[in-house]
Amino acid sequence: METRPYCLIGAGPAGLSAARWLKALDVPFEGFERNPGVGGIWNIGFPGSPMYESAHFISSKTLSGFRDFPMPDSYPDYPSHRQILGYIESYADRFGLRAHFQFGISIDAARPTADGGWIVRFADGVEKSYAGLIAAGGCEWRPFVATFPGSFDGELIHSREYKDPRQFEGRRVLVVGAGNSGCDIACDASRSAARAFLSMRRGYHFIPKYIFGQPADVFDERGPHLPYFIERPILQGLLRLLNGDVTRLGLPRPDHSILESHPVMNTQILHALGHGDLEVRPDIKEFRGGAVAFVDGRVDEVDLIVLATGYVRGVPFLSPGTLADDDVGDLFLNVFHRREKNLFVLGHFTTDGGAYPVVDRQAELVARVVAARGRGGAISHFDAALSGPAPNFTGGIRYQNVRRMANYVKGRPYRRYVDRLLASLQNG
Repeated sequence: METRPYCLIGAGPAGLSAARWLKALDVPFEGFERNPGVGGIWNIGFPGSPMYESAHFISSKTLSGFRDFPMPDSYPDYPSHRQILGYIESYADRFGLRAHFQFGISIDAARPTADGGWIVRFADGVEKSYAGLIAAGGCEWRPFVATFPGSFDGELIHSREYKDPRQFEGRRVLVVGAGNSGCDIACDASRSAARAFLSMRRGYHFIPKYIFGQPADVFDERGPHLPYFIERPILQGLLRLLNGDVTRLGLPRPDHSILESHPVMNTQILHALGHGDLEVRPDIKEFRGGAVAFVDGRVDEVDLIVLATGYVRGVPFLSPGTLADDDVGDLFLNVFHRREKNLFVLGHFTTDGGAYPVVDRQAELVARVVAARGRGGAISHFDAALSGPAPNFTGGIRYQNVRRMANYVKGRPYRRYVDRLLASLQNG
């Protein structure tokens, strides 16, 4: 019988959820976190956190909490990053999780062993053997830095280095990338910078945070759940009704149908464009010293460029042969490694709704699988799914073939599938 503990890495939302379920099912584990406390990316004070002062949840508190630990009623519909950190800390305290982690401990590397276990090498060079490895460090720590021809004489930063609108005061600012963070930062720049630009390679659909007075995800959840071929024209018609033709504001027309790419939950950008506080530019052609040339021929003088170009998704202490960056092909449910059965990756996904209800299910499923294997119990239904073809969680949507969509799952079919697996393990 296996006596070694499991190694759990990360004390953000995914790691804490894993600790909660491992503890509940009496699975021995040791938790490690490189930062001095819990919270992961949501602690703006941790080195490398991508948080900025204006950051808020893009899904509502109503549908974004852990399954049996809702966010406080006193929270607004869309909590701030500080409120989310408080919620995560409360979760850790509610389930007594802090004592299960050692803080300020970094991992250099981890490798599988012939007996199915794992050797973990810590930053101080010490190595230790574990029954398995649960990587829950998150996907938003390593910046993906886009490069362009030419040279830029001003200041160039990744969005991870942006914290406060005061960084923009009196400057000509170019934000590159129109994801949710990029649009947030561009809106900050529109209010604080001397001049603000947003460079977009392609068009997006901008979904309001409120639809008919309800948070958008609550409106979607309470409405009828229709097949995508019916839902798509309804949603596109609703957006035209609410937003009008956004191309009149200088935005490029989307090159995809709604929901085929991760939606942008931000209509403040439409306000900034409509008031002339923000200007849209296409893709960058080249840097020219103190200016930027765009593919449409326009050239603008710029002092500061913010690259809101996303993050490299992966587990940096694993070899590329075990798990390559931006690749979930070897991960059943984006979690269970198909070749290394004692390797689990949590939080390695993007979804169309609240992440915590998904990661909570992932964590419980990992804990129940590990516990059942430890007892020598039969988990034939799960093992058959693990060795079978990858489930389809697109809901009939043909997602864009772009890097940011590589690990995307549609929340509703994903949750239903995991719930069935959980039921089979609980009843087995």
